[in-house]
Amino acid sequence: MRPGYAPRVTFSVTHRTARLLVVFCVALVAALIPGRAHAGAFDVNDTSWEGCSDLLEIARGELGASRVVPLAVVDWEQIHPEDGVLALHPMQPMDAEETSAFMKAGGRLAIIDDYGRGNETLRRFHIERASPPARPAQTLRNRPALAIAEPVLDIVAGRSAGPHPVVANVQKLVTNHPTGLLHPNLSPVLQIRAVGEPDVVIAVAGQVGKGRLFAMSDPSAVMNQMIRYPGNRSFAAGLARYLVDDDGPMLRKGKLYIVANKFDERGAFGGQNTIRKDFDSALSSLAEALAEARNSGFPPWMHVILAFLVVVGAAVWAVRAAARTYKSPLPRYARRIPLIAQGGAAGRFAMLAAPTSARGLVLLELKSALYETVAQRFGLDGEPSPEILLRLLAGLGNAVVVEDVRRVLDQMTRVEGAVVANQRPRVSLKSLIEADAVIRSAIALCQADAADRSHRAKHALLA
Repeated sequence: MRPGYAPRVTFSVTHRTARLLVVFCVALVAALIPGRAHAGAFDVNDTSWEGCSDLLEIARGELGASRVVPLAVVDWEQIHPEDGVLALHPMQPMDAEETSAFMKAGGRLAIIDDYGRGNETLRRFHIERASPPARPAQTLRNRPALAIAEPVLDIVAGRSAGPHPVVANVQKLVTNHPTGLLHPNLSPVLQIRAVGEPDVVIAVAGQVGKGRLFAMSDPSAVMNQMIRYPGNRSFAAGLARYLVDDDGPMLRKGKLYIVANKFDERGAFGGQNTIRKDFDSALSSLAEALAEARNSGFPPWMHVILAFLVVVGAAVWAVRAAARTYKSPLPRYARRIPLIAQGGAAGRFAMLAAPTSARGLVLLELKSALYETVAQRFGLDGEPSPEILLRLLAGLGNAVVVEDVRRVLDQMTRVEGAVVANQRPRVSLKSLIEADAVIRSAIALCQADAADRSHRAKHALLA
C-alpha cells in the first residue's frame, strides 16, 4: 500500500437485508400501537362485577345522558363553575391549583378513594385517612370487612337538621373493606358505628369558597356488585344530584364529569395558565412516569424501543469502527524527548515555566542568578552571605539598587525557608515581576562594572 493512502470501506445492502429491515420496522410499529384497552376496577365502562357501569347509568338516569360525561383527560379549560367532577379511585394526585380554583369559583368535587392516591389531594384540605373499626356494630354476613354505614344527622344550632343531601334517601350503606376519614371542620356524612371503640366516619363534606368538596373512603361501595343494595344505589343517585344540583336561587344546570383510576389533566381552570404551572406539570408527569416504572417496570413497547436503540447503536459503532483508518504510531525511539525531560538550561526553563510550578521556585532561581553573577564578578570561590553580597554591591556605587536588592533578598529568604519546610509559599505575580526587575538591575550593574574594569585594564596595558 502506497504511503498516505487511506483505504475506503463501502457497504452495500442486499435485497434480502432490505426486506428484513422492513419486516423489523413493521414489527416495531405494531408493537408500539396500543392494543385495545382493558377496563379496570371502578371503570365506568366496565360491566363486570368490579366495574362502575351501573353508577354511570344511575347518574344518567338522574341527570340525563347529555349531562353525564366520562373522561380520560380532564381539560380544566372546558369545565365551568356550575359543573361537578367525580373522581373514583384516582391513581395520581389531582392538580392542587385547578381543583382549588374550580371549587372556589363554585364547582363541586367528589373524591371516592380508599387505597389509591386520592389521599394526596384530600390531604391538602386537611383530610386524613384512618383505620376502620375492628368490631362494627352492623355487618353483612357477619363479616367486619362488609360493615354497614349509616347517615350522620346534621346538627344546626343544637337541633337536628336531617342527613346530608347525598344520603337523604339512604338508610344503610354496605361497605367493602373501607377506610376511615378524619377532618377537624368538615361535616360527617356517613359513619360506621362500632362496639367498644369510637365510631368511624367514612364520608365528609364541606364548603370550599363558593363550591363544595365531598370525600368518601370506599369506592367499592359503588361497584356493580355493591350497587344492587338499595342504600348503595340511593347513595349513587344522591351523589350525582348533589354534584350538579341547584344552589338556592342559582340554577346550575351543569355537567357531571366522571374520571376513574389513571387519567390525565391539562389546561387551567378559567384559562389562567402560567409558565410555572406548565413546568411543574412536566416535572410532575416525569416523576409519576419514573415512579410507575420503578414500581411496575417498563411497558412491553418500551423494552422493544430500548432493544432497537441498543441494536442501532451497536450497528453504528461497528460500522464506524470497521471504516476507521488508523495512523501508524511513531516508534518510541524516534519520538521527540519532551523539553521538560531534557537536562540543562532548556529542561530547567521548561520546569519553571510549567503552569503547575510554584512561583517561589522562579523567585529562588532569580536569587541563584544574582549570587552566581556577584561571585563571578568579584572572583569568589563560593556563595557569599547576604551581608557580604550587599557590601559588594554597595561598592559599585548605586545605593538605590542596593536598597532594592536588600528588600528582595528578605522576601527570597522567607520563600526559601518555606520551601525547605516542604510548604508551598504564596508569591504574587506582581511581587515576582518586581523581583525580576530588581535582580536584572543588579546583574546589569555588575556586568557594567566588569566591562569598565576590563576597559581600564586594556588601556593600562597599551600605555
